[in-house]
Amino acid sequence: MKRLSHVIKHLIIFSVIALIAGCTVMTPRQPDWQPDKEYHLTILHTNDHHGHFWKNRQGEYGMAARKTLVDNIREEVALDDGHLLLLSGGDINTGVPESDLQNAEPDFKGMRLLGYDAMAIGNHEFDNPLAVLREQQAWAGFPFLSANVFDEKTGKPLFQAYKIFQEGDLKVAVVGFTTDDTVKQGNPENLKGVEIRSPIEVAKKLIPKLAEQADLIIAVTHMGHYDNGQHGSNAPGDVALARAVPGIDVIVGGHSQDPLFKPDVQNGTLILQAHEWGKYLGRLDLMIKNGAIESSHYQLIPINLQKKSVTKKDISQRVLLDDKIAEDPSMIALLTPYQDKGQKELSVKLGKAEGRFIGDRHSVRYRATNLGNLITRAMMEKTKADIGIMNSGGIRDDLPKGIITYKSVLQVQPFGNLVSYVDFSAQELTDYLSAVASIPPGTGGFAQIQGVSLTLENGQATNIKVAGQALDSTRQYRVALNDFSASGGDGYPKITQHPGFVNSGYTDADVLKDYIHSHSPLATQDYAPTGAIKR
Repeated sequence: MKRLSHVIKHLIIFSVIALIAGCTVMTPRQPDWQPDKEYHLTILHTNDHHGHFWKNRQGEYGMAARKTLVDNIREEVALDDGHLLLLSGGDINTGVPESDLQNAEPDFKGMRLLGYDAMAIGNHEFDNPLAVLREQQAWAGFPFLSANVFDEKTGKPLFQAYKIFQEGDLKVAVVGFTTDDTVKQGNPENLKGVEIRSPIEVAKKLIPKLAEQADLIIAVTHMGHYDNGQHGSNAPGDVALARAVPGIDVIVGGHSQDPLFKPDVQNGTLILQAHEWGKYLGRLDLMIKNGAIESSHYQLIPINLQKKSVTKKDISQRVLLDDKIAEDPSMIALLTPYQDKGQKELSVKLGKAEGRFIGDRHSVRYRATNLGNLITRAMMEKTKADIGIMNSGGIRDDLPKGIITYKSVLQVQPFGNLVSYVDFSAQELTDYLSAVASIPPGTGGFAQIQGVSLTLENGQATNIKVAGQALDSTRQYRVALNDFSASGGDGYPKITQHPGFVNSGYTDADVLKDYIHSHSPLATQDYAPTGAIKR
């Protein structure tokens, strides 16, 4: 990690050669750090917050306990004459109804009180229109960073690419990168006029420039950590970035929601990630000497997690689980009105489920489930459609057995997409079903399909029957789906320009809410998968 020392050495050699040749050269930046002096920098980080500003029913995580922990570490670092940065790997939005209903205002204002220095822009920041994202920036009061998000028309960056922090004698550059999967995972309506460039290609040009300005380079990314760079159908993540772009000292990541209990070191870069929801606070302590990282110590600190919540067999982490972290009174005072308001709006009883409706991502993205059938049937009924199709990435939770509230529905469908429909000819329907049914399992695009049976052969939908009847070339078939998929989200064919396309204006969660209210109690066997879609 002698990056800076090597940079200075090569600049000096280049300068001598250029002077001998009679060329004019730029004087290399003189670092402010003192030779042989030890500098201490602590990086605290979280990622994939997803609306979890309040503790859960078991008293786990929550921003109030996080505030106490961060404040204690700040005091400890200051007493040791060290410096500290608090960073986020993005995705503050979407996941908890109390937050979603209020555009994550409590979350961003809570981050401001916590003293975050910067965050990467995640794909879920585009679940809202840009106007909302700008409002969230104002609530937060710290930089939203992304070097690879641009205005499509002007070619100019939409957000600040990086910020250089003066930490004592050290200049620390913090640069942001957003996954290029945002194009297919974000709401296409909110991405109109937005260009997402390859973060790796942007970094190749930008990092060398930052190396001339700063002593340390930290990338806050929302790209995902994939073991050995094996990202599969996802866009390249942090490992690929570190391998392709030398000169990044630390990557503070997000998106894949992994708990990395020790840094993944790739090409001299320390890659970090702190799981999700504020369950852990990541802490990296660096000792820097003569422009290089001489030593480091890393830990994920669990925030009031119970032992059953720890997902890795790591004894050193479990020792910390018995240390209860008190909630900070100032954060409680800030967040309580938001929590109370959200609870009031969400506690309305809609009906009852006689069993569990399965929306767990490890199930719904791989096979048909009863919840997928429930949602598609609700859309079909609302729009008088023959067929219902739902992208599994839009289903975010189970619908549990027992009383169903509005909150339960919003946990299942938190994105506020609108239900739409399109009238297809038999041939258009065949082509569309071929494309949609071919989207592979394990992705958000994996389709939950209701009202039709088919067999997929070599990427082609065959033996298609609607309501048990073979296709009739003389009639039209109505397909219900959300506007996210209709706009091309999750890799679906874009159909919003089709003359038979109609946006109903009804929010998906409200359509499901009305269906549950009128069909309660819900029996799971009535929505059980039938194997009608053979892939």
